[in-house]
Amino acid sequence: MEIVRAPGWRLLAAAALATLLAGCSKGNDGSFQGYIEGEYLYLAAPLAGYLDTLQAARGSRVAAGAPVFSVAAEPEQQSLREAGAREVSALEKLRNLSEPHRPPEVAAMEAQLRVAEAALQLSDRQLQQQESLAAKGYISSARLDEARAARARDTAQLEAARQQLTTYRATLGRAPEMRAAAADVEAARAQVAQKRWQVEKKIVTAPAAGEIAETYYRQGEWVPAGQAVASLLPDNMRRIRFFVPGTVVANILPGRIVEATCDGCSGPIRGTVNFIAPQAEYTPPVIYSRGSREKLVFRVEAVPAPEQAAALRPGLPVDVRLP
Repeated sequence: MEIVRAPGWRLLAAAALATLLAGCSKGNDGSFQGYIEGEYLYLAAPLAGYLDTLQAARGSRVAAGAPVFSVAAEPEQQSLREAGAREVSALEKLRNLSEPHRPPEVAAMEAQLRVAEAALQLSDRQLQQQESLAAKGYISSARLDEARAARARDTAQLEAARQQLTTYRATLGRAPEMRAAAADVEAARAQVAQKRWQVEKKIVTAPAAGEIAETYYRQGEWVPAGQAVASLLPDNMRRIRFFVPGTVVANILPGRIVEATCDGCSGPIRGTVNFIAPQAEYTPPVIYSRGSREKLVFRVEAVPAPEQAAALRPGLPVDVRLP
């Protein structure tokens, strides 16, 4: 899931509102004018696909971790199954290399060894016969050479059978082969983890409890990778934003408690200051005269109490007092 912060036009709107509030920021009752601001999260999937489900409609509330929408994940699921099969194959190869051959295979190699021994014995007798005949001049030297070559061949085959039987009786996998097989297993597991991540990321959940402010796609529509499908206004990302003149801002520090009231609110809204703008939101043409300095206002933000935050609507005008 990708989260995109609110666009910069909100800052421009805040500056414009600050301009309107300049000069009349402080009310007759000692309160300061402001409004409720919300910081939206734009929920998107990192992979493209058709919008499969949209569980949360706009205006509905969602809990933290609740599914908001999902993108069709058939290709990723097939890739996950393929990666899983490759992991199983790599594990079987590693297991096969780490175990000796089965008894029937060893018995077959023992039988081949006996065949090689018998062939060598026959070659020995034939060579002896050919040497005896050659000594009497009954055969040519070429026949004798053939008998000697046959004996050398059978001797080599016997030695090869003995070495192969020794290998079959021991663990088949040599150290380099075992390391290579283990590396293949790790690579297959990493591929499975990657494909599983892709499948899981096709289901986007709410990172925090809040309200779905807007949805931008409907089921069946193609959603590009990283494109927001819904915007979420978390309860913990609503702010009381108000403006104070330069003569007051020096007395406000982070952590100070403020109280805000609004038309229709059942009671005061308590908040804790967590941000003070480093510079004025409104600058008149001339800043050196006393009359111009009185027009300077600074933006201050306070975090409302968690039990009251969910009921606050962005854009709601409030009057803020400093107890």
